[in-house]
Amino acid sequence: MQSKTKPHSTIAAWAATLLLTLSGDAFAQSAGLPPVQTQGDISYVSGGIGHDEAEALRHDENQWPLAIGFFGPTADYLADVHVRIADSKGTELMQADSRGPYMLVKLPAGSYNVYARYKTEEKHQMVNVSGNGHQRVSFRFSIQ
Repeated sequence: MQSKTKPHSTIAAWAATLLLTLSGDAFAQSAGLPPVQTQGDISYVSGGIGHDEAEALRHDENQWPLAIGFFGPTADYLADVHVRIADSKGTELMQADSRGPYMLVKLPAGSYNVYARYKTEEKHQMVNVSGNGHQRVSFRFSIQ
């Protein structure tokens, strides 16, 4: 009787190991990622203050249609940057304050105006997001 059970146990153990290995790759993609926020149809994450969180954001960056970085005059990372995203008609779709130097945004394909304000300085960039493409923009501010 044990000889019949043993092969099934071995197969079950092998299957569990395979499942854990595969799910470990999927889990590693979002380990340490800040919580996802939503505004209407737009989802975003923001952060990157600590090393682990910054690595998680950089690791997942290509899975988000838009990645935004915020930097000071000497390439220092900035947080508390006020971000607004409007569509090509000027309709505001999202408004949020960054929780760190990185913000990843999921939005549909289209043209967008991205505004970023740090303290008294505001910058603007237009971005085009394709269906399954990825855009990266950086805002460099002259004030610290």
